[in-house]
Amino acid sequence: MKILYITSSLPIGTQETFIVPEITALVAAGHDITVIPVHPRGGFIHDDARPLLTRSLILPILSPRLLGSIIFLLRHPKISLRALCALLTLNLLHALKNKAAFFKALYLARTIDLRSFDHIHAHWAAASSSLAMALHHLSGVPWSFTAHRWDLVDNNLLARKTASASFVRLISQNSLELVRTHLAEPPMEKIHIIPMGVAIPDAPMSSEKNERTAPLTMICPANLLPVKGHRYLIEAIALLKKSGLSVRLIVAGCGPLEKELRQQVAAETLGDRIEFAGRLAHGKLLGLYRDRTVDAVVLPSVDLGNGVREGIPVSLIEAMAHGLPVISTQTGGMPELLGDGAGLMVPEKDASALAAAIDRLSRDAAFRRTLAEKGRARAVERFSIVSVTAQLERLFVDHKNPHRGII
Repeated sequence: MKILYITSSLPIGTQETFIVPEITALVAAGHDITVIPVHPRGGFIHDDARPLLTRSLILPILSPRLLGSIIFLLRHPKISLRALCALLTLNLLHALKNKAAFFKALYLARTIDLRSFDHIHAHWAAASSSLAMALHHLSGVPWSFTAHRWDLVDNNLLARKTASASFVRLISQNSLELVRTHLAEPPMEKIHIIPMGVAIPDAPMSSEKNERTAPLTMICPANLLPVKGHRYLIEAIALLKKSGLSVRLIVAGCGPLEKELRQQVAAETLGDRIEFAGRLAHGKLLGLYRDRTVDAVVLPSVDLGNGVREGIPVSLIEAMAHGLPVISTQTGGMPELLGDGAGLMVPEKDASALAAAIDRLSRDAAFRRTLAEKGRARAVERFSIVSVTAQLERLFVDHKNPHRGII
């Protein structure tokens, strides 16, 4: 199939690398994928995303070239008006974003043969799905979207997009709960819960540190944002230091809280135990898992209210797939991922409970092994990119452009 993938910024930027395995797997299965980011920004390109550059049509959201969209508007006023009406909203911020998506859609309709595509799929129920819906109205090509978490909270025409799309893919049961806050009776015949997938490595190597008394080394792979709860993890390390337990933490990520968190580490004199590694290349992070440079992965996420909470983090799924035990909190989609012993969960914003969980993991090698084995089994069973891709393929085939090749 020939599929148009609409993203927010991928392959540019740092926030959507979890989509790369999905696109790569579809390409490997023989599908022709074209990636169009709505608003490519940041300049940085992850090594994982670099191969997608040759498959991408990258155009800034504000570009002189978009003036060419006026030509399409003048030549096709009826369908242009239909696409514009689909994006109208009273929310000023959404209206501005949707207007930008509308003109980008007109430009794309003028410059590429949209009707040659079998399907249009967008990640995020935000501006990217606005662009996808506009392209659908301009071309008649079936479309769909994957909704995650914050984009459902944002609610940019969610009901209208759900009605227009051929299907809606949610990544967790928790996402469905968010949908129900906006749609009293969501069309369940359209909604499919398919998680984000990861590549499952071969059986992981065993770690000698599981059998000896070397200090436990943990990594927290998360951008330095309030929802990630780093402050409570630092507090937990401080409590462990006072109790005499030596553990090491690598903070892998960057973000607006970096200065504040560094000050917290300095105030607690934890510089010898906590390392700020900055943003790690994805391959390097997986190398730490594969080589057992780290013994466990921890993500102390919190619920900030108003739907701002963790989904199902790909960073934890990848760690579990590599046979590493993980610790997180009882927030968002975590119970779906870590329930039934697949990981260790503690109450959010509870440094003492987090410290106790780390202490147990450090002292009990048998418990670490059991946790790691159950976590890997969960990753293999529910989050394999092979299984995820197969489910998406079936949906794409079921909702294929019926006119391709005869228009």
